[in-house]
Amino acid sequence: MSEHSATFDPRLGPPYYNQTHIAWRDSLRRFVEEELEPHVDEWDEAGDVPLEAHRKCAEFGLTGLGYPEEYGGYTEDIDLFHFLLSTQELARMGAGGVTTALTTHVIGLPPVLAGGSPALKQKVAPDVIAGKKIIALAITEPSGGSDVAALQTRAERKGDRYVVNGSKTFISGGAKADFLTVAVRTGGAGASGVSLMLMEKGMPGFTSTLLKKQGWWASDTASLYFDDVAVPVENLIGDEDHGFRLTMNNFNSERLYLAAGAVSAARVCLDEATAWARERVTFGKRLTEHQVIRHKIAEMYRLVSASQAYLEQCVWRLQSGERPAADIAMAKVQATLTMEFCAREASQILGGASFIRGSKIERIYREVRVNAIGGGSEEIMRDLAARQLGI
Repeated sequence: MSEHSATFDPRLGPPYYNQTHIAWRDSLRRFVEEELEPHVDEWDEAGDVPLEAHRKCAEFGLTGLGYPEEYGGYTEDIDLFHFLLSTQELARMGAGGVTTALTTHVIGLPPVLAGGSPALKQKVAPDVIAGKKIIALAITEPSGGSDVAALQTRAERKGDRYVVNGSKTFISGGAKADFLTVAVRTGGAGASGVSLMLMEKGMPGFTSTLLKKQGWWASDTASLYFDDVAVPVENLIGDEDHGFRLTMNNFNSERLYLAAGAVSAARVCLDEATAWARERVTFGKRLTEHQVIRHKIAEMYRLVSASQAYLEQCVWRLQSGERPAADIAMAKVQATLTMEFCAREASQILGGASFIRGSKIERIYREVRVNAIGGGSEEIMRDLAARQLGI
C-alpha cells in the first residue's frame, strides 16, 4: 500500500469514538497486517483459512469481543462502534472470504446466547470464542433465499428428539462448522411455525457439499442435507415455533456487518486507485493530472464518505436503543452500491493491473455481488424499508 493509503481513513473522534475505539482500531490494524494479510493470497487460492488463524484471532481478543466473560469473552467498555471498527479493519485486507471465514460466529453464536439453555450455551460458546471450534448460521434454502417465513426444512418431535429433514444452501462456513444454528419448521406455515436449533457436525444423516463461488474463495460455502437427523430436544434454541423473531433480530446485525465491510472495501478501492493514479504516467503526465481521473476519485470519495456517515448514524441509533430497521436496510443498499461503483472505477483507473489475480481490486470486484445479495438483496431491502416507513 502506498504511503498515502491512510489519507482516506474514517475520522475517529467525537461524537461516536473515544480513546478506547482508537486504541482498538490501531492494535487490530497491526494484528491484521502482521498475522492475516500476508497469507490472504495463499488462503484465497487454497479455498481455506486454517483453524490456527481462528485461534490467533481468539488469542488477540477479536473473537471474544462483546461476548460474556463467563464464556471467555469480554464486554467492559465495549460498544457497537468497536464491532464496526473490527469489521472495517478486517475489510481493509480486501479479502472478504478471509473475513467471512473468521467471523461466522458473529451471526451463528448470538441466537444461541439469546435463546439457548445454560447447558447449550456452555457447550458451544467457550470453544467458539477460544477459536477451537467454528459455528455457522443456516437459514437459506434452495426453495427461497430471503423468504425465511416460507422455509421448508422440517423438524418433527419424536420423544426426546427432533427428526430433521430438508436442506440448506449458500451457507458460509457450512462445510467446516462444528456447530450450526439452523432454522427449521416445527409448526404450521408462515413465521409462527419457525424454530431454531443447534445441529452438530457428525450427526448421522447430516451431510454437506462444498460450493465453488465467484468470490469469497477463502471461505467455505456449502449446501447442507438433513436425512432423518436426530437432534436432542435440549438443542432447541428458544421456544418451539418462536424462532422467527430471533432470526429477524440477528438479520439487523448481519446487515450492519455487511454494510460496514462494503464501505470499507469501497474505501480500499479509493485508496488503491488514488495511490496508483499518483504514480502511473500516461501521455507524459500522472493519471491524477487528467481531469477525468480526478473526478472519478472525487466521486468515489463522496460516496464513501456519505456511506460511512449513514452507517455510523445507524450504529449510534441502534446503540441508543432504537430499532431503525428501515435505515439499516437502506444503509446496506447504500454501502453495496458504493462498493460496486468504487470497484468499477478503481478497476478502470488501474486498467490491466486490476485484472490480475492477487490484486485487492480484483478480489473486491469478485465480491460485489455476494455483498449486494447476502443478508437480504438490495431489492428485498428496499421493499423492507418501504414497509417499515408505512409506504
